[in-house]
Amino acid sequence: MVAAASVVTLVGSVTGTVAALGSGHGTGRPRTEVARPPVLASAPGPSTPSPSEPAAGRPTPAPPSRTPTLIPRPTPTAAPTPTGRKQRTGPVSPFLYRHPGSQVLDWVRAHPGDPRTAVIASRIADRPAAVWFTDPDPDAVTAGVRTVTADATARGAVPVLVPYAIPDRDCGGASAGGAPDLVAYDAWIDAFARGLGRGEVIVVLEPDSIAQSGCLPETVRAARFASLARAGRVLKAADPRARVYYDAGHSGWNPPAEQAALLRRAGAAAADGVFSNVSNFRTTADEIAYDRQVLDALAGPPSLGAVIDTSRNGNGAPPDGRWCDPAGRKLGRAPTLDTGEPRIDAYLWVKLPGESDGCRGAAGTFTPSYAYDLARGDS
Repeated sequence: MVAAASVVTLVGSVTGTVAALGSGHGTGRPRTEVARPPVLASAPGPSTPSPSEPAAGRPTPAPPSRTPTLIPRPTPTAAPTPTGRKQRTGPVSPFLYRHPGSQVLDWVRAHPGDPRTAVIASRIADRPAAVWFTDPDPDAVTAGVRTVTADATARGAVPVLVPYAIPDRDCGGASAGGAPDLVAYDAWIDAFARGLGRGEVIVVLEPDSIAQSGCLPETVRAARFASLARAGRVLKAADPRARVYYDAGHSGWNPPAEQAALLRRAGAAAADGVFSNVSNFRTTADEIAYDRQVLDALAGPPSLGAVIDTSRNGNGAPPDGRWCDPAGRKLGRAPTLDTGEPRIDAYLWVKLPGESDGCRGAAGTFTPSYAYDLARGDS
């Protein structure tokens, strides 16, 4: 992702093979053992535009707010909407999934005597974050997804999964790659879906795939949107409890009506809503306002909501528009399914804080100095 991406950690197989990819996003690698996600205390944090996004102005930072423990927000009882869709039934599980094989946890375990360890452990490593899947091997992705979802279900937790394999990913930028073509991608999504099981899961479907699609010829873009619409249907059919969100970019990228038109073409109105701010630093207040405008313009059923990446947006975006490990950033709101905000379903850490965009460290790798600065809010 050029402007929205930062670091990509590739989830390889059931054994947890991981490789760093360009300047994408990332979190941990799947392993078979899982620790129960902790009850979260509040924590600060921002999310900023990555190289995949076009240059855009950043809003002034809003004061970081704190979120208490993860308590599920009740949702409406099932009732037909005007479009025939049903509202989600019952509350989601109170815990988000913390992957036990993230790079930050690996570093914490390997450096018990480092003076930065306690801060990084308590403010980053103990927080649940998304798990990214980019391995092009269908069998490997099925096994990897199944490992994570099975562990999460056993712990009563909700995993956040990021499929990131769309062809022409990142428009040939730092996170270039993906499936060779849409036929292969459709088969890859089928394989991803086979690993979902029947538990609750949040799917952040292909960051940048819609907001950044202007780099593609119209015929190619239309075909991409058709595959994304198909992906949503396949994922929902495989696991009716899956909540699938589509790429809305962020508040400094496309205007809400323009982004909603793209989302409509990609099938977002038939899913669960949109996500924004992945690997970026836009303030939570700006993203809430923007996402609501996008949802209004999308004109889907009232059950549609939004999830926001708050991993690094505690101080908002840098005024100079810098996206690559910018100084002066801070952790954002702790991950939670209880935002207290209408139509905002969750604050998530999609981008794991401390995984470099490629400036403070090698792209996709955990950089303790950067993580420590984010955790302390230092420059």
